[in-house]
Amino acid sequence: MKTTGKRKWMTEEILELMEKRRLAKPNKVRHKEINKEIKRKCDQAKEKWLNEQCEEIETELYKEPKAMYKRIQEITGRKASSKTGCVKSKDGSIIMEKDKKLERWSEYISELFDDDRNEDLTLQDIPEGPEIMREEVENTIKNMKTGKATGPDMISTEMMQALEGIELDAITKMLNTKCDTGEIPKEMLQSIFIVLPKKQGATECEQHRTISLMSHMTNILLRIIMKRIRNKVYTEIADNQCGFIEGKGTANAIYIPRQIIERTLEVNKDLYVCFIDYTKAFDRVRHEEIITILQQLNIDGKDLRIIKNIYWEQKAAVRVEEETSNFQNIKRGVRQGCVLSPDLFSLYSEMIMRQIEEIEGLKIGGHNINNIRYSDDTVLTADSEEKLQELLNKVVEESQNKGLELNSKKKTIKQANSFKYLGTQITSDGRNHQEIKSRIAQAKASFQQVKSIMTNIKMSIVVRKRILEAFIELVLLYGCEAWTIDKRMKRSLETTEMWFLRRMMRIPWTAKKTNEEVLTEAQTTRQLMTKIQKRQAKFVGHVIRRNQLEHLVTTGKFDGKRGRGRPREKMLDSLADWINIGKPTEMIREMSCRVGWRSLIAHASRHAT
Repeated sequence: MKTTGKRKWMTEEILELMEKRRLAKPNKVRHKEINKEIKRKCDQAKEKWLNEQCEEIETELYKEPKAMYKRIQEITGRKASSKTGCVKSKDGSIIMEKDKKLERWSEYISELFDDDRNEDLTLQDIPEGPEIMREEVENTIKNMKTGKATGPDMISTEMMQALEGIELDAITKMLNTKCDTGEIPKEMLQSIFIVLPKKQGATECEQHRTISLMSHMTNILLRIIMKRIRNKVYTEIADNQCGFIEGKGTANAIYIPRQIIERTLEVNKDLYVCFIDYTKAFDRVRHEEIITILQQLNIDGKDLRIIKNIYWEQKAAVRVEEETSNFQNIKRGVRQGCVLSPDLFSLYSEMIMRQIEEIEGLKIGGHNINNIRYSDDTVLTADSEEKLQELLNKVVEESQNKGLELNSKKKTIKQANSFKYLGTQITSDGRNHQEIKSRIAQAKASFQQVKSIMTNIKMSIVVRKRILEAFIELVLLYGCEAWTIDKRMKRSLETTEMWFLRRMMRIPWTAKKTNEEVLTEAQTTRQLMTKIQKRQAKFVGHVIRRNQLEHLVTTGKFDGKRGRGRPREKMLDSLADWINIGKPTEMIREMSCRVGWRSLIAHASRHAT
């Protein structure tokens, strides 16, 4: 059956019927009959196409998971669009013409990345450092991800990975020549910006994120440099930074403030928190400051010269609707898409935060904790309003000295009972009710987006449960490592789990089937709470063994006095109950042994109810 039209399931037969319906408009009876026939044919064609797609998904489940997820996104229409649509000029008028849009984007990046830097900057005399080895080049190419977009030179990762022997020797020799001379070809210095809207319907240039597509040859060189300088960079980054650090992520950045709030409430201690964000922080990093910082770290001369030359000679253009604007000089900022950018930005922000190290914030176990960071998202903490104001004033001052500005649109000036931080709701009462309710609502909305697949009984329940885990539970359980779940929230989560299964099995409420009957029919058991507790147990065990800031906020002493009456249940209390260990302190001692802790988690999972 031949298909055509915008709908992939549309057929020539249906299109012919639509034409007949148009011609039969004067005859109402005939028009109505044809309309019914069209609806019937559409339902049949759509169902047939959907069944075929579901069969393909089943086939791809174990062979090509990436292709499976892509197909699901195509079926459900969830695929994110990178099209920018129309944009506004500086005077606010809407621009629709492609040429004018290219001009506007070119003008925007020229202004955004313009800076009054020293174009004749000279480097200090530093030892050159070792040559690049062929093994470094080979391992770097081997570890690069495939399926990535190409830069202006159109050389793909797959092409690079096909090279061997004499070709790798030639690349190694070429990269060493570039490092020795500092001269980099124009093609390696050019990058293409892909502009992605931060929100739906964005028309202002400022409402878009610029992602850089660079030459993979440049990426190879920068990856080698990154591995060489990373040890020196990481020793400079404080435990307060959770972004771009190996072994850390958003879970750590969410866990720390939640634990601080929970434990200060436990001892009736005042806590003042300020959530701040910067305006286009990555795009405002000053290149001279970066070079100065790297020189202070005694980075090898060759590596420093390459970094300096790339940043001073780089050019970029914007791609809009398959067309490319004029190339512009990039005089400030670290590019989102460059492998060096995370480390360089972490160093840059660290220099700002070092200026507030001596300002008192919150005392935990004898340590002064006054900030928590994930990339540029920063939380300032103090035990009084005056201390918090002093911290904020100093951060604003030092940030401005480094060229960064606080984003007034994302900064809550007045006191608030809740704030959204890294996608989670942080509330002043330290409870997770609001966050869990929000997660449940988002998960149900995600389920509705893939409903046509999840309720297709011709698809194996095993495959649908896999999709549920990959697409829905991913949304539901975000940040669950830091949740304190009381009985009411536990019921809500278990009810949500059954809500998914009943719809997947197409069981209406009128069927009056018990949850046990539904679980039997779905060939499963209750697993959601066990998954949450396993994730919490693994995460807490991990942070306790690392002995960093997360360990301090979990076990450190908070000044204050507990109130009268029964204490509120904390996250560690519920975790100790699940592991079947009497007290949280005993549980924390068990966490020091990874093997023993894993066996306790496995035992608790097997006996979970």
